[in-house]
Amino acid sequence: MGQAIVLDGKRVGAEIRQAVGREVEAYLSAHGRRPGLAVVLVGNDPASEIYVRNKRRACEDAHMHSVQRRLPETATTDDVVAVVRALNQDPQIHGILVQLPVPRHVDSRRVLAELSPDKDVDGLTETNLGRLAAGQAGLRPCTPMGVLAILDRYDIPLSGRRAVVVGRSRLVGLPLALLLMARDATVTVVHSRTADPVRVVRDAEIVAVAAGRPQMVTREWIRPGAAVVDVGINRTPQGLVGDVEAGVAEVAGYLTPVPGGVGPMTIAGLLRNTWQAFLAQEADRT
Repeated sequence: MGQAIVLDGKRVGAEIRQAVGREVEAYLSAHGRRPGLAVVLVGNDPASEIYVRNKRRACEDAHMHSVQRRLPETATTDDVVAVVRALNQDPQIHGILVQLPVPRHVDSRRVLAELSPDKDVDGLTETNLGRLAAGQAGLRPCTPMGVLAILDRYDIPLSGRRAVVVGRSRLVGLPLALLLMARDATVTVVHSRTADPVRVVRDAEIVAVAAGRPQMVTREWIRPGAAVVDVGINRTPQGLVGDVEAGVAEVAGYLTPVPGGVGPMTIAGLLRNTWQAFLAQEADRT
């Protein structure tokens, strides 16, 4: 086979962001109100600083109101919970994102439990994950939704296809498996205790890798012609690399690059979720 078709998340993400921006601008012109997104950042993690800056810029480009609530590295769990509770009550804020990871001494589960499910634009509360598992409406995690959006944009069918998700984290693997099943894919989840993962993955027509291990998946894992989505982003001495090695491009039919694949889709999903949360809260006002 030749080189895989590149699944260009940068381009697809930009299209989604522009579409959301047009809708926000039209609503603002007609009604004088716009969505507000608050990002809670604890500590001084350099990667988080970059992510937060990119999110803020994306919000402003989409005509949304964006605020940051910064807490020092020494902030306690109670400090972070207090900020989240205040944002829950703020009528100008329609979406809240707690930037992860938080410092180790902060109980992230307790913080997320305080988030209003209606403002949980990362889709990480137990309520929204439960709604996803039950097939009910709710805010979905941004990265898994971004994976589906890029597959849809390239007309890669899901219904009836064999899909493997490598990784079972609450952030990506678990919700992505549920979303794929909701689209009628036949889904297998590969994790650290899976026997013969290479054989399992090689059977799949769609492979999404979110293991957090640099270049873990090699060309031997991949069925010729499969669509491969690399969710991983790892900082190495050689620069940013994904969870999939470069040689997979010679076997796969489709492949996301790192960077420029799923990352931009995640930010696009955040804007779309904030817009949806805003519209739902606006409907409740009337």
